[in-house]
Amino acid sequence: MKKVYIETMGCQMNKSDTERMLGMLSHFGYEEVENPKSADLLMVNTCSIRQLSEDKAYSLIGVWGKWKQENNPDLKIGFCGCVAQQKAEKLFKRAPYVDFVLGTHNIYKLPEIIKAVENGEKVCECTETHKTEDTRGFGIKRVKSVNAWVNITEGCNNFCTYCIVPYTRGRERSRLPEVIIQEAKDALAEGHKEITLLGQNVDSYGKDFKDKNYRLADLLRDLNALDGDFRIRFVTSYPTDITDELIRTVVELDKVCEYFHIPMQSGSTEVLKKMNRRYTREEYGAIVKKVRDMVPDVTITSDFIAGFPGETEEQFEETLTAIDEFELDYCNVAAYSPREKTVAAKWVDKFIPEDVKDERFQRLNKKVQENCLKSNLKYVGREMEILVESFYERSGKLINTGKTRNNKTVHVPYDKDLTGQFVNVKITGAKTWYLNGEVTKILRH
Repeated sequence: MKKVYIETMGCQMNKSDTERMLGMLSHFGYEEVENPKSADLLMVNTCSIRQLSEDKAYSLIGVWGKWKQENNPDLKIGFCGCVAQQKAEKLFKRAPYVDFVLGTHNIYKLPEIIKAVENGEKVCECTETHKTEDTRGFGIKRVKSVNAWVNITEGCNNFCTYCIVPYTRGRERSRLPEVIIQEAKDALAEGHKEITLLGQNVDSYGKDFKDKNYRLADLLRDLNALDGDFRIRFVTSYPTDITDELIRTVVELDKVCEYFHIPMQSGSTEVLKKMNRRYTREEYGAIVKKVRDMVPDVTITSDFIAGFPGETEEQFEETLTAIDEFELDYCNVAAYSPREKTVAAKWVDKFIPEDVKDERFQRLNKKVQENCLKSNLKYVGREMEILVESFYERSGKLINTGKTRNNKTVHVPYDKDLTGQFVNVKITGAKTWYLNGEVTKILRH
């Protein structure tokens, strides 16, 4: 067996793509290794959402290029993912030791690319496609985990002015329901206890189907009907695509978890308009209120950007007040990073100074921490079900860590490994990022 090492950067979509690539490579004589120095094939699956991620990828392949030039001329190096899709053949100029460049649209061409590379060719495959490749019959080599990622859409049609995704992932394409359901069945047969449906805008699933009226709510019903004791989650939702039917479906289906990730990006209606987000502050608030009113114990998380071009101090403070007003349980935050090809990257005269941007980012982080703790404190004293995800030793104690249905992390001291089991716990304390609990009942495997 030849050996492959893949370094994955960025979002869950990239992690899912890596699992697919490893599945393909296993059919062609490659086994995964944890030590890159022992590999015959090195691949980086890149993220271009921020400049820092892109720079990390270049730095990594620079190290690999030295290994190849100094010690191992037969080493093969592949540059994959979103940066690859964006830069394409330019990467060969920047890093001549790279053997192939593979974008996000055609990962199913990996086997033929590897064959060509092994024959001494250099290959760039970054052709944009509007199709989903579901017919190749390759397996998926999933990370050993309680959770399994399942892509249901690719791409995005929204063209937010700050976001590179439509340029790296292409236009929205929904995968066929029968393919998704089969992937879920396979994951459950392998022992996974949670299925997470992935998409840049997961709740727009099915909009592009010409021959059927089949949306995310329909897919959830079909997945919920599968045999087995497991949970279902979905991320990420675009606010205005969340329908009453979808919310009702979450309430009605026993396996679908009470969790919505609804990115807002800014608390200012003026900034939202410049971002090309299709809602106002008030409309976002109404959506969140409806979800909270309809779904008991729901956790709602969000994303925010600090220092968007032209953002005033008053507009930034509207973001801080939005987190409070809408009682957001947790938020991912980032300082604005200009991305090539996007509209906002051209607004150089409106860029916020780095020190101001960083100061706003720090304040935003502090606000998120305050609200996360406030959210967690609500659960102290309650009994909740968790699905245990890991078992480890910390400070001389054996700990099981799991998640509640509404996506709260709980640490539970217990001397046996309960990974993969559903357990009732009493919440005994709350920290900023997690809850503490004690086992009251082991429910089932």
